[in-house]
Amino acid sequence: MRRAIAGTRKTASSHTRRADPAGRRGAVVGAAAVASASALLLGFALTVAPASEAATREELQTRAKALLAVLPEAAPNPENPFTPEKIDLGRMLYYETRMSINNKLSCNSCHDLLRYGVDNEPTSPGHEGKRGNRNSPTVYNAALHVSQFWDGRAGDVEEQAKGPVLNPVEMGMPDADYVVKVLRGIDGYAPLFAAAFPADDDPINYDNVARAIGAFERKLMTPSRFDDFLGGQLDALSDAEVAGLETFLDSGCTSCHMGAPVGGLIYQKLGLIHSYETADLGRYEVSQNEADKAVFKVPSLRNIEKTGPYFHDGSVGTLAETVDLMAWHQLGRKLSDDDVQSIVTFLGSLTGRIDEEFVAKPVLPE
Repeated sequence: MRRAIAGTRKTASSHTRRADPAGRRGAVVGAAAVASASALLLGFALTVAPASEAATREELQTRAKALLAVLPEAAPNPENPFTPEKIDLGRMLYYETRMSINNKLSCNSCHDLLRYGVDNEPTSPGHEGKRGNRNSPTVYNAALHVSQFWDGRAGDVEEQAKGPVLNPVEMGMPDADYVVKVLRGIDGYAPLFAAAFPADDDPINYDNVARAIGAFERKLMTPSRFDDFLGGQLDALSDAEVAGLETFLDSGCTSCHMGAPVGGLIYQKLGLIHSYETADLGRYEVSQNEADKAVFKVPSLRNIEKTGPYFHDGSVGTLAETVDLMAWHQLGRKLSDDDVQSIVTFLGSLTGRIDEEFVAKPVLPE
């Protein structure tokens, strides 16, 4: 039987988730299963609560802060420093459909910034209507992750930005030179690239396209009521959400979903405890390491109630089913329906605030 959750101090008396570029970062690669198992054991060690009296909000905040963290305002990259001009250019390029072969697709097509950075499709249609084999993850808070894409094949958001534009299924541009030719043919981009990259003699190049989009994406953070709670506003969560946080911690979810992004920081085998059937080889396609078969980057749980369908292939439609499956396959736990719903309730507190002014589609140059 679950312990009661005490309220805030004020009311306590009444309430008793090619080459290996991501390797550059020293990520948990290769022996993923071993590392993941170690993380699992560590997670249980850190999250099993004392079995004595009711947990107060202060106690749960302390437990949560040991494993999770408040979102930063941005995810800076020293090799790609922020400037207003670069961020503004990146926003334009993010919405630029002329970087697709049919002039209809942009980054925002699959990663809609007003829909929490996704398209809510199992997999996304490309320029010919064909679909890829993996779900499009949210771009919000993604710059905090250990790597990009489900298999971690891009080391950061700058590198990731180059991929979909040239992907034959997605935006379909034939090569980087063709993209540059298109942008150079739009007169209005010349002064914008010059302002964003003033030290470059020839600033319109594909690397700078990626740097500008990356600078914009590194500002895409969605602070939520959970951040308010971690930051000291103990009444930011409802009693049900606080109870859900305790269930989340007690169940061992933070063995994979940790840090400010609540995930995205390690790789994990899908089916760590109980096997999970998937034809996707996951990170093995990047590393060619047998231990990486069916290993994927752990997704962030930020905004998770808004970013379904779930899993790498978008095959799971509801958050409750996702929680139930993950508990069984990853943790070896069969959660009760009440505990599943409790965790789902907590996860709702991770739905963040979108800065609609910052992400608004700009007027694109002619």
